[in-house]
Order: sequence, then C-alpha cells, then structure tokens
Amino acid sequence: MSLQTGDCVYLTGTIYTARDAAHKRMQEALEKGAALPLEIKNSVIYYMGPSPARQGKAVGSAGPTTAGRMDRYTPALLELGLKGMIGKGRRSKEVKEAIVRNKAVYFAAVGGAGALLSKSILSSEVLAYGDLGTEAIYRLEVKDFPVIVVIDGNGHDLYETAAQQYCARA
Repeated sequence: MSLQTGDCVYLTGTIYTARDAAHKRMQEALEKGAALPLEIKNSVIYYMGPSPARQGKAVGSAGPTTAGRMDRYTPALLELGLKGMIGKGRRSKEVKEAIVRNKAVYFAAVGGAGALLSKSILSSEVLAYGDLGTEAIYRLEVKDFPVIVVIDGNGHDLYETAAQQYCARA
C-alpha cells in the first residue's frame, strides 16, 4: 500500500523519539564516522520529548514538536534509510526533496493532544543520550498511534494542497 497525503494511519510497533539536541549529536557522530545509537534504516522518528510518566503509564504527555527545527539534520538520516518522521509543521524544500528521493513519509501528530497520544504508547525506554533528559532518544512501543500523512513519497504536501483548497472555497 502506498501512503498518500491526507491518509489517516494508526502506527503499531517501534518508533524512536529524537529532538534538536539528539539530532545534533547524531549528526556529530556521522561526521566522525561513528555508528548511530539506533538502527536508522526503515525506522520512524517522532519529534517529541515525553513528559514524566504518571504511575502505571509509559509516558506523560507525548505531543509533537515543530519538525522544522530538525530540517538541517534530516536529509542525511533519510539518505541512511529513515522511512518516516512524525512532528508538526512544514518542512523545508531540502527535506521534501530527500523524502521523495528516499520514498519516505512525513506524518503529523495533532499538536495539543499529547495526553491523548500518550494512551497509544505502551512502553518507553531511554536508548541513547540519557544526559539530555527529555531530549534523549527513547524507544517507544506504540499501538494504534494516530497520525496523518502530510508529505508522501511523491512529494505531495498536505500543508500546501489543503491551503489551496481552503483559499479556493473562500
């Protein structure tokens, strides 16, 4: 099945979190020729830093952060086989081109719905860069984690097409 912009998807399996500081460290590792702390090929990274978990829960609030802050690091990860990213907000031209080249996908999670999204996270463990606190890389096991395809492997961008459709109706 080929994902297309606007598709609602419920992810189940392993995803990883990484924000600005973790992306910077991964880039530094790549520049030094060192291995990344996760298997990037065919992985999905969620741009999120979980808040502390309440008793009996895997994480606290788990809302997305603005994806554009990772744009300077993203093309290199896509070239290494990253298949998906989850965040909120627009992506740069360079990221969109890398998504198309690598047949990846950018998903959006609903901002402001972190408490609801956390209900789909079954487990959470720090995988790397624990000294970064919530900006560490976490391995999450998710079930029916709701996302929307915003940029598909053909480069279609829901932020652009939805705005055009809205303006056409106005």
